[in-house]
Amino acid sequence: MNSASITQFMQSGFLPLILIFGVFYFLLIRPQQQHQNTLKKQLSQLKRGDKVVTAGGIVGTVARVNDDASEIDVDIAPNVRVSVVRSTITSVITPKIANDAKPDKV
Repeated sequence: MNSASITQFMQSGFLPLILIFGVFYFLLIRPQQQHQNTLKKQLSQLKRGDKVVTAGGIVGTVARVNDDASEIDVDIAPNVRVSVVRSTITSVITPKIANDAKPDKV
């Protein structure tokens, strides 16, 4: 084998691997990193009244946030308050504004 055929073999062997890595990066890794960064930002900005979902599936409203502590208090029912570790919150539910525009009069 001469050096030209070895170079061609190396390029043809590595090119599919590089393409597969690129596809995995842009379809799987990068979106997950963006989601983690968004969640980290939301957790740092938690305030009283925000609706959250924990890793256990409990949906509740934030009752008390202590910036120094890793725990927050969440109301999950009337007169039921639990302490939740901040890192177990999987999402912050933001209310969506309904599009209740009045129809045009004809």
